[in-house]
Amino acid sequence: MNRICLCLPTNRACSATLTALHAEAAYAAQHHGADVQLLILDSSDARTRAEHTRVVAGLHPVPGVTVHHFGEFEQRAFLRRTIERAGLPDVDRLLHLMLPPAVSYGACTNRAFLLAAALGCDSLHRRDSDSAYQLHGGEPVFPVHHELPWLGRPAAEATASVPHTDLDPALPARPVSLAGASFIGELSVDIGEIRRLDEGVYHDVVSLWAPGDWPEDRKRHLVEESFTGAGTAPFTGDRATLTVVDPMRVDMCNIAFDRAIYERIPLPPATDTIGSDYFLLHVVHDAALPGILHNRHIENFHTPERRTDTGFPAYQRRFVKFLLSMLHFHHVYDRMAAEGVGLLDERHRVRADRIVEFLRESTDLDRAENVWRLDRVDTAYRKLGGRYATFADQLAEERERLLDEAESDMEDFAHLVEAWPALIKAART
Repeated sequence: MNRICLCLPTNRACSATLTALHAEAAYAAQHHGADVQLLILDSSDARTRAEHTRVVAGLHPVPGVTVHHFGEFEQRAFLRRTIERAGLPDVDRLLHLMLPPAVSYGACTNRAFLLAAALGCDSLHRRDSDSAYQLHGGEPVFPVHHELPWLGRPAAEATASVPHTDLDPALPARPVSLAGASFIGELSVDIGEIRRLDEGVYHDVVSLWAPGDWPEDRKRHLVEESFTGAGTAPFTGDRATLTVVDPMRVDMCNIAFDRAIYERIPLPPATDTIGSDYFLLHVVHDAALPGILHNRHIENFHTPERRTDTGFPAYQRRFVKFLLSMLHFHHVYDRMAAEGVGLLDERHRVRADRIVEFLRESTDLDRAENVWRLDRVDTAYRKLGGRYATFADQLAEERERLLDEAESDMEDFAHLVEAWPALIKAART
């Protein structure tokens, strides 16, 4: 029996999502015979967390489903015990990287990875609180249907059951390491207002996440595809392909990883940085590890907090930090792609030492490209006027700090990757 971790990190009210997630857990247990550890990592305020506790207490018990609802107090206690048991130095630094005071998309999932290890799970299946399941014929379309049972097994075993395959003949011996789909609905990054205000400015801003030396036509294609997921067409029937999954075709709100991936490499713990949790998608792709790409896309929506007077500048800062992070990540992605099979050891496991090497190299890059990015954002936002121009004033005051953070975030990530094996071992034992 597969023991899986179906996980929802949240920092907002999402009672309906909790109920829907429990229904997916029940589906996995009843239709696939899985032992489901339903993990809710709750960083909400006390009032919201109390409501979540009430919802969880009211969930109908299902055989094969165990629900864990942990607030930050419980998470912090678990992390401190794990770090101390691992015998690692600088406990406070690691605790800060695993549970920072600011929003971190990577850190919340890293906590899920460690807890999945502690719960003895074979895979982790992540969902988001600002998304919902599609309906087809009146029934919810659960992604877990395609995420089980092939994770961790040689791709050759999946070829008979997965309808389509386009794997290179050299790859079937490698394990299926990922299963995922994307989303339909609103853009994954809440910048649709920029596109409505000025298409040209939208192109200028979104193109900044491409490498600086890309030709204009390639940037234009990237802008057209960016943050759009699977578009808006609803689910009409299943499609699944065994392949090396393109990171642009899946989303972290709709993903599952085999333990051999997340127990080797964590996610970047950068704070206030959109997209910092997508790193493992690139690792799996560049190492040519097989995955299952399916079409049970999740519905994405935006919560209104991001557009309030306080939420707007905070969210825009996360977007700008994402743009700045790409100077470093593009270097790492290029190095991983060039390394190819060299990213894996003889047992098809990712070599963490190579990842650390590439991360440390990226901290020595010339900042000129990121200075250029900040200049372009400043010009674009001032052209939009209003609260965008006000944010540009804030950005101007933070330029040096943002440049420093983009670099130090990579140093922190390298440090965490080095500590990760000991943390996983301590969690599992």
